Parts: sequence; structure tokens; C-alpha cells
Amino acid sequence: MNDQFDGNGIFPKGEKNEAYAQYFQGTSYLTMLSTEGVKIGNVVFEPGCRNNWHIHHKGGQILLVTGGRGWYQEWNQPARQLTAGDVVNIPAETKHWHGAAADSWFAHVAVEVPAESASNEWLEPVSDKDYGKLP
Repeated sequence: MNDQFDGNGIFPKGEKNEAYAQYFQGTSYLTMLSTEGVKIGNVVFEPGCRNNWHIHHKGGQILLVTGGRGWYQEWNQPARQLTAGDVVNIPAETKHWHGAAADSWFAHVAVEVPAESASNEWLEPVSDKDYGKLP
């Protein structure tokens, strides 16, 4: 665990993620690293920030954790703690969320797996009650 991680990593932190802020609880930052062929974004979460439950239809997503400490959880499964170097392969049609631990910044590179007619469906927020149960 890197307690010194402050959101500034090997990729630029970027601007506040205003475009998707309605799908996050807390503040996140987004820098698109590639928008040609494969969409790749660097996402940085302030402590306690997490995105809503969501589903990637058709293509799925790959997360490459680059800093801090965070969580990934699939629907009806236990949450998995994430630290720098972890890789998460999220199959298409899997309901999930990811975000920072309550006491740590968190950063990952999000790779959208290309697929014809791929889309993302944003769902309900992760409840404070459920999030608060994480160690």
C-alpha cells in the first residue's frame, strides 16, 4: 500500500470529471489517454469516491491500477481490494463498481474493450451503508 499517493501518478491527473460527475459519489478526475481505436482513460478518485453500479454492454472493460488503494465489486460478490499493479478484467454484461478506499486516493487506467454497438449503462449509487462495511 502506498500511503503517500496523492492522485498524481505516471499519467496526468487531469481535470475534474464533470462529464460523468452524476455517476460518481465524491470527486474524480479524468484524462483521456487515447480516443482512437481503443478508448483509454486515466481515472483518479479522491478518498471515498466511487462510481455507481454500471454495466458495459458488449465490450467489457479492463482496469490497470496505477496508484493508491481502492475497491472493485461485482454484483452479489464480495468486494476486492485493489493496489498498484492489480489488473481487473471485467466481462461484458457484468454489473459492478470501482472506486477509492475511504482513506486513500486511487488511480486506474480504464481500457474499453472494443465491440460493435458497445455501450455503458449507469445504474444506482453504491449505498453509504454498503460502502461503509468495507474494511
